Amino acid sequence: MQLGIIGMGRMGLPLALNGRDKGVDIVVFTEKEEKRKQLAQESVTAHGDLESFVAALTPPRAVWLMIPAGEPVDSMIAQLRPLLSEGDIIIDGGNSRYQDSQRRGKALGEDNIHFLDVGTSGGTEGARNGACLMIGGDKHVYELLQPVFEALSGGMGCGWMGESGAGHYVKMIHNGIEYGMMQAIAEGLEILRHGPMHFQLDKVASVWQRGSIVSGLLMDMTAQALAKEPDLDSIEGIVAASGEANWTVEEAVRQKVAAPVIATALFNRFKSQDTEKYAEKSLAAMRREFGDHPVVKKNKE
Repeated sequence: MQLGIIGMGRMGLPLALNGRDKGVDIVVFTEKEEKRKQLAQESVTAHGDLESFVAALTPPRAVWLMIPAGEPVDSMIAQLRPLLSEGDIIIDGGNSRYQDSQRRGKALGEDNIHFLDVGTSGGTEGARNGACLMIGGDKHVYELLQPVFEALSGGMGCGWMGESGAGHYVKMIHNGIEYGMMQAIAEGLEILRHGPMHFQLDKVASVWQRGSIVSGLLMDMTAQALAKEPDLDSIEGIVAASGEANWTVEEAVRQKVAAPVIATALFNRFKSQDTEKYAEKSLAAMRREFGDHPVVKKNKE
């Protein structure tokens, strides 16, 4: 089994080491010399030149992209396309929009180059030791690479989801669900923190880890974070919102499917980034106008 990987970031590097440990012949392309030195120490072959990277792969070549979604994927495919041959396979393991994967699969098919979209879950730990893989594209191409996918999943979830775009569609919904689950855990901890008794939240989370209905990977990660810093004093309550939950809510609207939990979790992330709080200022101003309620004035320096 051989696999070429492009992208040695937070997910790509551990994925390469995971594949190496599972008996996959991993070949890497990265322009970063320090990454190539690091990979050499790990007995992984790395190339700084795209042509030599492709030449090092045995046809039919399989090239896994683990790079940011959007233009970077299109740019890399454009560079790879003239270097590849009929029957070769490009795999997008990032968080691309499913419509982009459908478009890319159709375009590459014109050159008889196969395309698989692989939703990859499990974070850096999963990439290193066993990821959940949701795969879309032609089923016979999936079957050709099934031993590689099973090796990288390490016995975790791995399977063909359907035609081109299906892998990234399922991953999109997965990430929307993840938003809702994370929000629920966070809100529960907030209630406990303001409760009538003093709860050690790190202890609560460690108990919830084992045997409870809400146990699982997210609770494990919560417990790990609170064990390091129970009060989380060093962290600002600002939470980034990646594209997948946006797309999930857009898809829910398009399909006329109610998804209030996911939508609310997404909007809460938007609000966490709001330093101006204009909506709240407007509410305070309205209350002042209709009921002469007091407002909290800003300190002017």
